[in-house]
Amino acid sequence: MAAPTRKTVEFFYDVVSPYTWFAFEVLCRYKNVWNIDLKLKPFFLGGIMNEASNRPPAMVPNKGKYLFQEIQLLAKYFNVPVVPPKDPAEVMFVKGSLPTQRFITAVDLLDSSKVEPVSRELWMRIWNRDEDIVDPDSLKQAGLKAGLTDEQIKTCLQRMKEQPIKDRLKQYTNEALEYGAFGSPTIIAHVGKPVMLFGSDRFPILAQVLNEKWDGPIPGSKL
Repeated sequence: MAAPTRKTVEFFYDVVSPYTWFAFEVLCRYKNVWNIDLKLKPFFLGGIMNEASNRPPAMVPNKGKYLFQEIQLLAKYFNVPVVPPKDPAEVMFVKGSLPTQRFITAVDLLDSSKVEPVSRELWMRIWNRDEDIVDPDSLKQAGLKAGLTDEQIKTCLQRMKEQPIKDRLKQYTNEALEYGAFGSPTIIAHVGKPVMLFGSDRFPILAQVLNEKWDGPIPGSKL
């Protein structure tokens, strides 16, 4: 009997979002459990929010207060070491993530196998250790911790300024918008036709769409 056809799952994301980190880790844990081909697609959340006429939830005072309380509970539930920075507004809305997402895009085009560890290390910097993720030296340090060589990092820092990288990031951002994206993460499950899901709390639904079993945030765990 032939093996079931692997289903493609696209994960459109921006590391400026802590909720996206939860979803990222869960999908990385399940990519070898479920019969899926996981495609990591860095996009620019600022562009998504602007084109979709969306408003960051943290800009609604009561919601913002709630979100940063909830994040601590979710960090424990998902077993992801999120620690909010001292000044989330500066991190998310002043510094932003455009250089960061271009760097990840450059890494993707140079060696796609490094996208997962580089993205994870950037999340560790911003949402665990309250460190910068936009300055070139910050990107270099993240690259080194993720296993890139000095030469690879130098190449990515150079290429992230070039038009092909900017175009690729814009391409992924536009692809997400065409699916109907309005925030990060945007998950697209290809099951005959594409099905879009948003956020880090839709995994039981994603499992149903994929005809797979949801076994909690850590598959195989008895906790």
